[in-house]
Amino acid sequence: MSNPDASVPKPYAKFKTSPGWWLFLKKFLQRGRTIASFAPSSRYMVRKMLQGIEFSRCECVVELGGGTGPVTAELLRRAGKRCKVVVLELDPDLALHLRQRFPHADIVEADAVDLERLLEERGIQRVDHILSGLPVPSIPEPARTRILESAKKCLKPGGTFRQLTVMPLVYRKLYRKYFESVDFHFVFWNLPPGGVYVCKDGPHR
Repeated sequence: MSNPDASVPKPYAKFKTSPGWWLFLKKFLQRGRTIASFAPSSRYMVRKMLQGIEFSRCECVVELGGGTGPVTAELLRRAGKRCKVVVLELDPDLALHLRQRFPHADIVEADAVDLERLLEERGIQRVDHILSGLPVPSIPEPARTRILESAKKCLKPGGTFRQLTVMPLVYRKLYRKYFESVDFHFVFWNLPPGGVYVCKDGPHR
């Protein structure tokens, strides 16, 4: 029997089988600035996003903007049963996709500006880490301020706010307005190349 994928060029074969890749691109084309990139995060970006998190010591990790779930998948795998994971996704289609892909996860169709209320409803006062795939610089200023201030307020001492970006180093000053320490970790092997801001309160490096 002939292979139906034999004619698919190798660079595109991975995208063809990637969960939600077409949905993500469709949303990017539809909504532009409200979607952080035209493609889901690569496994290299996901690894960098989670690098250094000691899940054995975590009680709760929140993801803002789950998208199609590349970070969510690895986050849930590493968190196991001990660490609670809460994933926020505003877009109804993406939220539905996440629920179908991760039926046992706490996927919330909600705006990140309501983070404090959503955690309070779950009896959660503070979280260990917040992972963000939101296009934070493109969010209107009042909502952006509320999201970042809420993230800072909800973190435990020593916790981190981690922000994906495809515009390396451009917005460091933005995050320095809210966090004492902002480190940037470049990820070349991503489409497009980008990186992760790791923000926390404490001494600068």
